[in-house]
Amino acid sequence: MGALSNLRVVDLTQVLAGPYCTMLLADLGADVVKIERPGGDMIRSNPPFVDDPEAEAYGGYFQSVNRGKKSIELNLGDDEDRADFLSLVEEADVVVENYRSGTMEKYDLGYETLKEHNPDLIYSSIRGFGDPRTGETERQGQPSFDLIAQALGGVMETTGQPDGPPTKTGPGVGDLFTATLNCIGILAAVNHREQTGEGQYVDTAMYDSMLSFTERAVYQQSYTGEAPTRRGNSHPTLFPYNAFETDDGYAVIAAFNNNHWAELCDVMDREDLAEAYPTTPERLENREALRAELADWAADLTNDELVGKLEGRVPAAPVQTTEEIFDDPHVYARDMLVPVEQPGADRDVEIAGNPIKMSETNPEPRGRAPLLDEHREELLGEDADAETADD
Repeated sequence: MGALSNLRVVDLTQVLAGPYCTMLLADLGADVVKIERPGGDMIRSNPPFVDDPEAEAYGGYFQSVNRGKKSIELNLGDDEDRADFLSLVEEADVVVENYRSGTMEKYDLGYETLKEHNPDLIYSSIRGFGDPRTGETERQGQPSFDLIAQALGGVMETTGQPDGPPTKTGPGVGDLFTATLNCIGILAAVNHREQTGEGQYVDTAMYDSMLSFTERAVYQQSYTGEAPTRRGNSHPTLFPYNAFETDDGYAVIAAFNNNHWAELCDVMDREDLAEAYPTTPERLENREALRAELADWAADLTNDELVGKLEGRVPAAPVQTTEEIFDDPHVYARDMLVPVEQPGADRDVEIAGNPIKMSETNPEPRGRAPLLDEHREELLGEDADAETADD
């Protein structure tokens, strides 16, 4: 039993931000009921597949962020399906949706309506630009995706090489960070309800979340009056704190405090550098020349040699490929690669585990992602095959 096994979550979300939020809740034990529009979540058909997209129920994108949920297919524009949806809401603790602002109101299923059916309901939304209930802006109602949020929120402007273009991060942080903050908001609302009996509306915007994510850029702008921009893998106030090319890849070194710097110089057999630049201000002032010295030293070593020389003395690590992550014993010891069934394939697949670890109610993926409408009979007492045949 997970820490949230007492919670029923009605999940109207699709694509990434919303499903990642409710995935976290499901891993923590919540009973998450995924309400899918006719035809299902649009990412069910997204690759990759193990072998045959025609035979497999869904691809890796859907599997990863919808594991451990139940599925029911409903058309909120249909009176019968709308009534079924409301019956689920009446028994729910939380409703989560990530439609554009005003979408649920078109079906007369906004927060105020659902609250009439369930007065202590926690209603949570994830939108590109937030909801008018928590701060109205002209952007609300516009569509947004990870790329839009990263562009507006300062992530792209501060990511990439100094002489290169603005660059988005590899992982979709506009979705994932927003989803994680929304999950925190939901849990805070649950705690508040436990104390007061009062439900509430929780709203997390992707643009807002990216401003929070780029917090360093915000205070730099305020303190200095200068707009931060791209610095590659370096840091504006720490040195050395960077990636260096080695004989067989790249490795990172984080030796920015005085003790680590002295240790690094000792390993390099460059006591002259330790004596000439003993303090952070001195190293920052001469960072370009020092970076060149470190680059020359690293270039003659393999990743294993560089990390081996610094291990236990200076923070350092190889820049790993995903293939190398799959070979790392640490990852398996921490249950961070989890096998799940891939319906329609002849083998299991692995998805990312849950990084939250708890001694009594440890979160974990609770099985594969659902088939479309798989849980209709369990949830509504109706047979999905019979319903399909009737249609």
